[in-house]
Amino acid sequence: MSTGRPPTIKTVAARAGVGRTTVSRVLNGSPLVSDKAKAAVEAAIAELNFVPSSVARGLVTRRTNSIALVIPESESRLGAEPYFSAVIRGVSTGLAATQTQLQLVLVRDKSELDLLTETVTARRVDGVLLVSVHRDDPLPDLLEALGLPTVLAGRRSDTEPLSHAHSDNLGGAVAAVRHLLERGRERIATITGPLDMEVGRVRLQGWREALTEAGRPPGEELVAVADFTEEGGRRALVELLNQVPDLDAVFVASDVMAAGVLLELRARGKRVPEDIAVVGFDDSLIARHTNPPLTSVRQPVEQIGSTIAEMLLEEIAAPGTPRRCVLLPTELVVRESS
Repeated sequence: MSTGRPPTIKTVAARAGVGRTTVSRVLNGSPLVSDKAKAAVEAAIAELNFVPSSVARGLVTRRTNSIALVIPESESRLGAEPYFSAVIRGVSTGLAATQTQLQLVLVRDKSELDLLTETVTARRVDGVLLVSVHRDDPLPDLLEALGLPTVLAGRRSDTEPLSHAHSDNLGGAVAAVRHLLERGRERIATITGPLDMEVGRVRLQGWREALTEAGRPPGEELVAVADFTEEGGRRALVELLNQVPDLDAVFVASDVMAAGVLLELRARGKRVPEDIAVVGFDDSLIARHTNPPLTSVRQPVEQIGSTIAEMLLEEIAAPGTPRRCVLLPTELVVRESS
């Protein structure tokens, strides 16, 4: 029975018994579809009288002069984390000399993922910039399957196949911990970001490498995993102090979490840096306004944004351009917290 609503890729996929990505591949003439799946999709299209847009039917060279900046995070994290606003500023700078429009897309749940799938399949944008990627995020593979130019800020792993730009997270973490060691700290803990993100894993790796290099065992009791939020930083510090009451330094994988650490230390009557030294990561505006001002690893976030925008424009203008990885340097900025 007809619902009165025109069929979508989602309804075609359900009728054909395949995924939305397979339908998108059939619509775009991809060779990565079996004859059986292609026949099922074509039958479903005919049965449902599905009519894709003219662009999706094959006019793939038509430009919309629009790109999507996709952030798979909530509004609360988008507003609380200076990283995202800095990336957006950088992307805007990278597009400033062009006529390209920027669409900001938040993907917070399955319905928004479905809407994004429809948008990119219909080629309503010329390309996608993807920020805050997680290891099992389906978006990068979906975008690659659709053949849509895609560039990442960050990467899923060191074998990332898509073009991307990222900071020297490993070198920055090593520099932070070496600084704490040089200041004579004995029990240096770390609060990591989510370990399903490469940035969380690599900053943890840097902490381990610096301690090992100094002959200090990087014991697991010195590690607390958090979520890049202020409250997550507070909770992680409580966990660490319960496990290691004599810790005298913490390397925190983001300034936002470090702000939570400083609040918790103050609430407990701990002096910073006399009792416990704290180093963050990002050197965002937050670092200059904490009490005391936060030592932090500066990463060029706006430059990451402008770089990924320029890389995407190149891939749109010249399909088949070899994919690139751009590594940007980090720098330790020392303030009163350490």
